[in-house]
Amino acid sequence: MRRIFCLSLMICSIILNTTLSQAGEKDKPATISAGKEITIEYTLKLEDKSTLDSNVGAEPFKFVQGEHQIVPGLETALEGLKVGDKKNVQLKPEDGYGAVDPDAFQEIEKARVPPEALVIGTPLEGRDPSGRPIRAKVSEIKESTVVLDMNHPLAGKTLFFEVKILDIQAQSPSQSKPEPEPHEHPE
Repeated sequence: MRRIFCLSLMICSIILNTTLSQAGEKDKPATISAGKEITIEYTLKLEDKSTLDSNVGAEPFKFVQGEHQIVPGLETALEGLKVGDKKNVQLKPEDGYGAVDPDAFQEIEKARVPPEALVIGTPLEGRDPSGRPIRAKVSEIKESTVVLDMNHPLAGKTLFFEVKILDIQAQSPSQSKPEPEPHEHPE
């Protein structure tokens, strides 16, 4: 009889510990980790403190952590944060859009550029041979050619993000993985 009583106590203890452990897990605030859908409010500034982009007071930005939908340095910096956390993140170019790539400059015939676009800094849009959109800006104008800069507009720049975590949700298996838009922010 004593053995049955002791065995019953052990089983009750195991069940109670398991239940308490699971309850404790539920009470822990969700943290940002791979596979979770994250909702943020952000402001992106450049080194001169000018605001480049912000969704404060507008629709929150959503992304799935670990899916490379935002720039790598920001994704890393947000790992482990909880709802309500705020963080200022400074990203060096290599953690944002990369360094300026000298191979991303292309020289083309001047006649291929509309006359009104022959101004240094003019953004241009076109399509590559496969039909994908490409963006460039006029970098240099020579006598018979124009040099186009095909780098991302934020390549080589240090970025300053002010981020507030608004929501963290487990991504359900039925949710599809959206393809990130090229050149969108806060990538």
